[in-house]
Amino acid sequence: MVTSVPRLVIAAPSSGSGKTTVATGLMAAFAAAGLAVSPHKVGPDYIDPGYHALATGRPGRNLDAYLCGPQLVAPLFAHGAAGCDLAVVEGVMGLFDGASGQGELASTAQIAKLLRAPVVLVVDASSQSRSVAALVHGFASWDTGVRVAGVILNKVGSQRHEALLREALDGAGVPVLGALRRVREVRAPSRHLGLVPVAERSDEAVASVAALAEQVRAGCDLEGLLALARSAPPLETEVWSAREALARMPGAGEASGAETASPADETSGTASGMASGRPVVALASGPAFTFSYAEQAELLTAAGAEVVPFDPLHDTELPDGTRGLVIGGGFPEVYAPELSANEPLRKAVAGLAHGGAPVAAECAGLLYLARSLDGKPMCGVLDADARMTERLTLGYREAVAVSDSVLAPAGTRVRGHEFHRTAIEPAAGATPAWGLHAPERRVEGFVQQGVHASYLHTHAAALPSAARRFVERCAQWTAR
Repeated sequence: MVTSVPRLVIAAPSSGSGKTTVATGLMAAFAAAGLAVSPHKVGPDYIDPGYHALATGRPGRNLDAYLCGPQLVAPLFAHGAAGCDLAVVEGVMGLFDGASGQGELASTAQIAKLLRAPVVLVVDASSQSRSVAALVHGFASWDTGVRVAGVILNKVGSQRHEALLREALDGAGVPVLGALRRVREVRAPSRHLGLVPVAERSDEAVASVAALAEQVRAGCDLEGLLALARSAPPLETEVWSAREALARMPGAGEASGAETASPADETSGTASGMASGRPVVALASGPAFTFSYAEQAELLTAAGAEVVPFDPLHDTELPDGTRGLVIGGGFPEVYAPELSANEPLRKAVAGLAHGGAPVAAECAGLLYLARSLDGKPMCGVLDADARMTERLTLGYREAVAVSDSVLAPAGTRVRGHEFHRTAIEPAAGATPAWGLHAPERRVEGFVQQGVHASYLHTHAAALPSAARRFVERCAQWTAR
């Protein structure tokens, strides 16, 4: 099909230029004007999409050509942007920066090409005047396949400074579509892994996004930006669908899914969690577990599950009838005392896991399942202890499943991403989840009974078979 959703990519010469400020402000300003805005983020980042969702009222979605492959970028975009008046895509790092040593792969430039979208370059102008023209000219001419069609000047010091910048850019061939002053009070707070997630800031985050919208309205040419978005040519692409992704898999007719008879439908419906004919999958949420791609819950639901969120900080029980547990990433190290104090839930999680129920945990979930985190008791599902370190582990990874698990059979190859400052020390004899072979060779994670726990973040859309396999195991599991 052809999608004609107006779209913009917000990029920058480097990290720290103000992409998130500008992109979130634009999303909020256009949404406040009555437009249905579809928010997107290039790369594996989980935190920025939370601000995007707050700005637009729609799920923030990631576009990652490394995790999902270039072929899924346009379909996932079309899925998220369906029915919208405008799509705003926030880039990652510098415009041409991508996966290390792999050319343009996973760069903002590659995403702009795949979406045939015009690029607006956000430039930190705080320490330059006339040189800004050389910088913009260089970025606009470096790759003719990327259409750098506008500039927004950020961190402008004064009216005189803005005038000098605009004068310098008059002959650069790229129009200035906005100029934003330095405003400290609307900056989102950050810590060891980047911005503080929206779920941890609540009313403060709402006020920050509203302030960003006002700043963008005052300093940007919204009509010019919308006209630029509308100049994007039609994009021929399929629209990604969780149901269709599952239906296209080998053996889909035998899978537990929304389109086919599931194992749950063949039971009497009296077992725990099966009264509705759909196994309940509990999904960790709340301030401590904010890292989750929207497509994961969509795929679990399409595979036949009833996905029920719960908050490990406050809920003392798992959702009624839980037959499977998914615990994504987040910041358990920040909330270790509170998570540890919720002993009833820790015992419930341990009981479920020790009973053989399917459990999938990524990064923060891995730490929560450990025996302890920085000396605070956790769930004790894994015979291992975790702690904060000074070392940042960050980057894309290529991996292969070491053994059969509730997510994948041994030998399954995936691409993932690591992002943490913690370390976990497993007991001798633990079965790893993944063998990593790029950029370095090592084993990582845990597989035991129905538990798959790992530092590796993956994107569910890249491996829909994992959702189908997980839900099938949930439907087959019987509480003991």
